[in-house]
Amino acid sequence: MRIIVVTGTGTGVGKTVTTAALTACALGSGQSVAVVKPVQTGVRAGEPGDLAEVQRLTGHADLHEYARFAEPLAPATAARRIGRCGPRVNALADRIDELQDRELVIVEGAGGALVRFNAAGETLVHLISRLAERHQIDVVLVTSAGLGTLNSAALTTAALSRSSVSIDAVVIGEWPDQPGLAERCNLNDLADYADAPIRGVIRGGAGALERAAFGELAVRSLTAELGGTFDASTFITEHSAAPPQKESPA
Repeated sequence: MRIIVVTGTGTGVGKTVTTAALTACALGSGQSVAVVKPVQTGVRAGEPGDLAEVQRLTGHADLHEYARFAEPLAPATAARRIGRCGPRVNALADRIDELQDRELVIVEGAGGALVRFNAAGETLVHLISRLAERHQIDVVLVTSAGLGTLNSAALTTAALSRSSVSIDAVVIGEWPDQPGLAERCNLNDLADYADAPIRGVIRGGAGALERAAFGELAVRSLTAELGGTFDASTFITEHSAAPPQKESPA
């Protein structure tokens, strides 16, 4: 079983859309896929969460959520407020192991890599480390495109590396229709800050597409390593900012 863990530089950077794109590409290649949200917050019982969005965009129903807290907070905080500890990493890893008859399991984290699952301080980094002892793991870091993303990417990379976890791919989760100077310069710099190649760029508004259109976009948005046809080097060349012209001497 191969596992892809999707984490982000924070909330609202496009993790769920990226998870759906990875799912769509894997399904298109005929793989058996399970999608896991170990901990969902900000959604009450019976309400649609992130996995419902993955299902809406892909039509896939092999979806697994292991813990849910209604308040839109870090899992450990939301659990503490209702007198609970929060899920332990060993238990989450054991639940994911139950899916080992699938070829691919995609795991979407909550918030960033250091957001705590429980009162013991366990995070997605601990879960990745535990899963890596048992399975082939690829870590996909989803980032925003604009100002601030370089620092966030570098901090996430440093936090993961302290636990001997490396990032395998960077995906820009929401590329604007009219990128500014910061976005275009970040195309050149993100791979260096994250110590991992850009292997996907998903345009803004992709999550509002209908299922068929989203599936086509997903293939065009991810590189072959992630199941798509996206040419990252060409995109970077065509969309990154050119150096400014040197001023002529007065």
